[in-house]
Amino acid sequence: MDVFLIEDDEVYSEFISKSLKQKNLIVKPFYSAEECLGTMNGDYPKVIIIDYKLPGMNGIEFYQKIKSDVNEDDTKVIILSSIEDGNLVLEFIQKGIRDYVIKDDFVIDSLVSIIEGNDDDYFFFGD
Repeated sequence: MDVFLIEDDEVYSEFISKSLKQKNLIVKPFYSAEECLGTMNGDYPKVIIIDYKLPGMNGIEFYQKIKSDVNEDDTKVIILSSIEDGNLVLEFIQKGIRDYVIKDDFVIDSLVSIIEGNDDDYFFFGD
């Protein structure tokens, strides 16, 4: 399964990429939303993981740009953030984001649960 990961922190991106590759996922990292947009050409992977806080275009702005072209049955969009804020989560939901994962000790388990369709098993806000 193809996964696009948009994460500007190169160390964190490598951590997520390596961890997901151990789960037999094919991860293509990008360090900005603009870089990812420039390579898509209408071809969307099965999963797009987007860091909320990115230089330039943030994760929500990126999602708004691709939203009308993405078939939610074919591509899962997951917002990744270190911010635990209920108002921010509400904003994500209002914009159409269904999956949100906190950058915490459970981040890989949460991502894998969502990717595998076990949404009820992921840790929304951790412990």
